[in-house]
Amino acid sequence: MSRKKPARKLLPGPERDKVAAELKAQYEAGISIRAIAESTGRSYGGVHGLLADAGVEFRSRGGATRKVAASPDAG
Repeated sequence: MSRKKPARKLLPGPERDKVAAELKAQYEAGISIRAIAESTGRSYGGVHGLLADAGVEFRSRGGATRKVAASPDAG
């Protein structure tokens, strides 16, 4: 089994800002924090922290909401 190396710690400054901006673009394109974490080899908390630093407005938990169809028995 091939394991990804843990992501290295980012230094503060331009490098961190660049990574945060890239993650922000992915998140705003609809990719979940968990999926971003898995694809980048970072922890969920690390990705969340970078997104927060980048000024992301977080979506509510649980994904998109769905309309529930009215039951035929509803009156």
